[in-house]
Amino acid sequence: MTDLQAILDSIYTELLPRLGEGKVADYIPELAKVDPHQFGMAIATVDGNVRSVGNADIPFSIQSISKVFMLTLALGKVGEGLWKRVGREPSGTAFNSIVQLEREEGIPRNPFINAGAIAVSDVVLSGHAPREAIGEFLRFVRYVADDESITIDDRVARSETQTGFRNVALANFMRAYGNLDHPVEHVLGVYFHQCALSMSCEQLARAGLYLAARGSNPTTGHSVVSPKRARRINALMLTCGHYDGSGDFAYRVGLPGKSGVGGGILAVAPGIGSIAVWSPGLNKVGNSQLGAVALEMLAVRTGWSVFGD
Repeated sequence: MTDLQAILDSIYTELLPRLGEGKVADYIPELAKVDPHQFGMAIATVDGNVRSVGNADIPFSIQSISKVFMLTLALGKVGEGLWKRVGREPSGTAFNSIVQLEREEGIPRNPFINAGAIAVSDVVLSGHAPREAIGEFLRFVRYVADDESITIDDRVARSETQTGFRNVALANFMRAYGNLDHPVEHVLGVYFHQCALSMSCEQLARAGLYLAARGSNPTTGHSVVSPKRARRINALMLTCGHYDGSGDFAYRVGLPGKSGVGGGILAVAPGIGSIAVWSPGLNKVGNSQLGAVALEMLAVRTGWSVFGD
């Protein structure tokens, strides 16, 4: 049996001299204040154990990792009908590209770029006031993580609302093409609040367990999605979860994953466990620089890559 704690400790020790690498997401004022010299990593295995290292108990803004949970909710509401409004292909362009959205007539390339996630939020908003949709999202994440203490950071949500002009443009574009059903400000209210969800690596690793265990949380026994849907969400994470760095992440790490500009990455080793890593400094394409390095080290030392060891 692999000694996961020893592997985590060794990764942490090797990365200590590099803490602070990368650049924090300073275009969101609240995220610009985060100390980049932090690093946490946690692994929740399907047998119910959680092992962690570093700042794995400190909550951070999970940002786009929230798109995985919102996608799960939307698929629960409309099923495969979702794909009429959002594609399933890697984007190859920046996560907030307006050019691509115009060229493809308001249908976002996948649910993990900003435009796609905004369309997904619109689906979850259906039949709700924005406050109710945000509440449903928060309840769902608390349910999959089995943790009622998880909250949304209102300061981060406010910060994004005040500076998210590009997302406003993306939403208006989709509304113009008839791909948003609700008022733009309502949809963005939901979107900015979901991105402002605050979780620690330990909470996030637990929340992702259903994707590692064929759609059920093995520690609570809760069935979240069907095995087929869990497999498909993992496929999208592998191909689209790191924006235009998705191919490189698949090449180096070989695990389904979703990054966020808060410096977090959620990765899934199907049948084994869920991994969350956090290091606020980002690389050029907006993914955690040391987080990706740590996951590559983990994949090499455990042989967990879905492409074999």
